[in-house]
Amino acid sequence: MKTFSLLLLFTLTLFSCKNTTEEKSTVEDQNRNDLILVANKSGNTLHIIDVETSETLHILDTGLEPHEVEITADGKLAVVTNYGNRENPGNSLSVYDLTEFKLLKTIDLGEHTRPHGIQAFGESQKMLVTTEGSKRLLLVDLESGSVEMAVNTTITVSHMVAATPNLKRAFVPSISTGNMTVIDLETEEVIEQLYSGKGAEGIDVTPNGKEVWVSNRDDNTIAIFDTETLELLHTLDCEDFPIRLKFTPDGGKALVSNARTGDVAVFDAKAKTLLATVKMDVPLPDEVDDERYFSREFEGSSIPIGIVVPNNQKAYVANTNADLVSEIDLETYTITRHFPTGKQPDGINYLNRN
Repeated sequence: MKTFSLLLLFTLTLFSCKNTTEEKSTVEDQNRNDLILVANKSGNTLHIIDVETSETLHILDTGLEPHEVEITADGKLAVVTNYGNRENPGNSLSVYDLTEFKLLKTIDLGEHTRPHGIQAFGESQKMLVTTEGSKRLLLVDLESGSVEMAVNTTITVSHMVAATPNLKRAFVPSISTGNMTVIDLETEEVIEQLYSGKGAEGIDVTPNGKEVWVSNRDDNTIAIFDTETLELLHTLDCEDFPIRLKFTPDGGKALVSNARTGDVAVFDAKAKTLLATVKMDVPLPDEVDDERYFSREFEGSSIPIGIVVPNNQKAYVANTNADLVSEIDLETYTITRHFPTGKQPDGINYLNRN
């Protein structure tokens, strides 16, 4: 009897250890899953979503009306631009630890109000940031919280920013003037002002650094410039209200979110032709909510804005009028999943942890 009891105890111990190991393994696997980061303008929050499980893991507070979110090259920090609203212009960046998922610090930008566009500055712990209120392109050191560069773009509503991979030039489009400011990042000087089109807003540089594409939301066009010669190479039609633009990592495709028509246009970046138009098939609010940007003008649209393209197979789009992020399969050009977010998702990014 004593021998049987010892054997049973040994068996139960092994079973318990096995279950504990399996549970630990499951948790570790979840900790390695890729993440979607979404800034919610009306919610004043940053949602962190597990791509594998579709679960929202963390909801972190931001400043007033966060518009864009960027991740450092090492994947350790996320930075949100706190734009503010009409009555209360923001002037800060929220910096988050992506290991412990907590707010590390808030960087005060002082006179530089309405921070919006943001791009990681290579492998460093620095960020390029546009500030509409002061008409500047800043270089902000995240560790010290200091502004290391402040170039005057000279044009109003300097909204987004895109830099060449070699970090020699940055491009800042202006919604109000339709111009694109070209900045030499080594001399910290404005090289040129190029006319792109009415409502110049969405922007990205091709992965090889040779072209910069700008979506002109009021002209329903895309202007393509040579990043070296600054020559206008092509103008493409894109309807309706093209507001953001991103390339696949291989540079083969360009995705453009059309806010008015509620779809995403996919272009062949080499041939400069339209490959597909992907409709955002999402449920919409029953009534117009005046707190949402463009809700009355674009009634009936999910108002897709922010786009992130982490690989050549998938893209993720923030639908600001539907409080959802949609996953696009770039081989079939279909919507494969939706992820719930906070109110008015806009800025979006992706952390690859595999």
